[in-house]
Amino acid sequence: MPEYDDDLRLAHELADAADAATMDRFQALDLKVETKPDMTPVSEADKAAEELIRARLQIARPGDAILGEEYGVEGSGPRRWVVDPIDGTKNYVRGVPVWATLISLMAEGENGWRPVVGVVSAPALGRRWWASEGGGAFTGAGPGQGRRIGVSKVGSLADSSFAYSSISGWEELGRLDGFLDLTREVWRTRAYGDFWPYMMVAEGSVDICAEPELSLWDMAANAIVVQEAGGRFTALDGTDGVHGGNAAASNGLLHDEMLGYLNRR
Repeated sequence: MPEYDDDLRLAHELADAADAATMDRFQALDLKVETKPDMTPVSEADKAAEELIRARLQIARPGDAILGEEYGVEGSGPRRWVVDPIDGTKNYVRGVPVWATLISLMAEGENGWRPVVGVVSAPALGRRWWASEGGGAFTGAGPGQGRRIGVSKVGSLADSSFAYSSISGWEELGRLDGFLDLTREVWRTRAYGDFWPYMMVAEGSVDICAEPELSLWDMAANAIVVQEAGGRFTALDGTDGVHGGNAAASNGLLHDEMLGYLNRR
């Protein structure tokens, strides 16, 4: 049995529970929404979904640490669950169906922390993606009902599809010129936003994507799905992994060329 099969099954169970909770309040007229200190919104559904996941993890994996967007870190040790209860809260509160619960297990090894399990569940889209270290990447209703996915083989930027979230973040970091140069070089651009571009890179329907500012819970689950699908996931400086505070993902063939544009000042 692969090392993380039980953890992957648990992650799916957690996603099932979170899906039920978030869908129950999606498009509710009385949904309560607050503004966090960083001026981003948080809904009652964000908090409820993370509380639910934490409670179940405390029973199923009492020795593991938990890091969540809404309630921070709890516990310690060589295994840590990383949770974004609703990635795409701005969409969620406006009734846009592009949002997902991101659940990842990270393990500490010789080269630092790395994601070893990831589930990305987007119930309003009727989609779910998942991966485990060495086990490949899949999409479908759940374990045993999935289709294996893989990145594209597009080898030219001129033929590639580039996805991103917004333009303003690139301008704030002083990287707008390179970003715009990249958009002019590629075949197609779309601002799908949040988790979705990474899943489309993993499926091969998008070839490259990038975001200028992210937290660990935004990246961990997405990263292992992209990597197990045969793609590459790095920070904008080219460092592999999820610890750079920003992200670039690709089919691997276009990665260095994409980074060359995005690092222009």
